[in-house]
Amino acid sequence: MTAVPDPALSELLGRLELERLEQNLFRGTSPPAHNGRIFGGLVLAQGLRAAFHTVEAERSAHSLHAYFLRPGDPERPILYEVDRIRDGRSFTTRRVVAIQKGEAILNMAVSFMSDEDGFEHQIDVDVPAEVSGEVYEEGMRRGLRAIGIQVPDGFPKPQAVEILTVGELRLFDEQRYEPTMATWLRSRGPLGDDPALHQCVLAYASDLAVMVPAIHPHDVGMMSPGIHTASLDHAMWFHRPLRVDDWLYVVHESPVSARARGFGRATFYTREGVLVASCTQEGLIRRNAVNPNRRGR
Repeated sequence: MTAVPDPALSELLGRLELERLEQNLFRGTSPPAHNGRIFGGLVLAQGLRAAFHTVEAERSAHSLHAYFLRPGDPERPILYEVDRIRDGRSFTTRRVVAIQKGEAILNMAVSFMSDEDGFEHQIDVDVPAEVSGEVYEEGMRRGLRAIGIQVPDGFPKPQAVEILTVGELRLFDEQRYEPTMATWLRSRGPLGDDPALHQCVLAYASDLAVMVPAIHPHDVGMMSPGIHTASLDHAMWFHRPLRVDDWLYVVHESPVSARARGFGRATFYTREGVLVASCTQEGLIRRNAVNPNRRGR
């Protein structure tokens, strides 16, 4: 019997099928969003996908550095303009600008590299033997109910990736915790053997929880009333080949928050303890924002 594809994953994979308008120009779309803003991880993933379409197939991304410049409108298409900065013997560099209404909403540089052997080491972590934790969506519902908010059926919608929080998800707790967290993640179905697709889906997933520990040491939750957050920049490094359709163990930490900005860091390990990717993000964190839906800078 053929398994039924997961709707959320199928939608994401469909959004990653960009329309090619010109040699270096692509168009993507976003699903509707309850907060009126495009999810930043989707723009990262689509921008990376656009860059991949201009690069030789045997090269994979090894790093990306992105700035979120303006909130994206989910009702409008997104244009991705790729600038072919450099094509070298080992490295390829691309600049990607995501555009809506004639203005840039994201500026990203991506570097690609041919596979090459060299020195290897990593700092090991203790990866749990069993995959277990609180389902992300269940943690959201529990947290909302705990602060007296009625949760409609089906909210929040399942993401294209499964996330299990080791321990409870702390998005609403107005208590102080250590600025650390661990999760498990994987796509809600198989992704095939295209390495580029796995990197794009991980880019999407990397924006879901990287900033959560930045609020842990303070007396508010990331989604407490009056708290306004917005991603400012995002960087990723792909250290080794990876598969997002198998469980990855993610170690999150926030070394510092200062001057209304939180800094988050995440490292991604296979179940065997192999470090395959890292990401960092700085985000705006404001208390008592006048308009929590406005991504003001």
